[in-house]
Amino acid sequence: MPPSTPHLLVVHHSPTPTLTALRDRVVAGAQDPEVTGVEVVVRNALEVTADDLLAASGYVLGTSANFGYMSGALKHMFDSTFLAVGGALDDSGAAGDAAGSTAGSTAGRPFGLYVHGRYDVTGAVRSVLAITGALGWKQGYTTLEVLGDPGADDLEAAYVLGGTIAALSAG
Repeated sequence: MPPSTPHLLVVHHSPTPTLTALRDRVVAGAQDPEVTGVEVVVRNALEVTADDLLAASGYVLGTSANFGYMSGALKHMFDSTFLAVGGALDDSGAAGDAAGSTAGSTAGRPFGLYVHGRYDVTGAVRSVLAITGALGWKQGYTTLEVLGDPGADDLEAAYVLGGTIAALSAG
């Protein structure tokens, strides 16, 4: 159960200036003065615990696209918290348990995703969406896919992503 004061958890892996810039714009959007009633908590993906995820009302995930997959840091976060936060897979490995349910303790919470890559982000996006689907999280904003250096439109989209998911997290 999320705390009585809703909060947005921004989980990121930001090893480059580009990912740092995107993360900073997401956080700025989440802290926009028009978004009220939600605390913004920012954590490096390697530091996130199951308790952090359980306590949050919503999530923004940020990752690089590495060799066709999400960053190892974000994957580690999912690997180390998945079962504790109510993730479920059926016998085939698809999202949901044997009854087709993804009704874990964090199911239904809103999330957003931004991914940066130099040439392609398809595999990274697919891998994150597969896991968030198995958790039952609900995508609250279109995935922000940034190739190469981010332009003004990318940075504005990151701001809107942060603000949108923060507002959804506030209820």
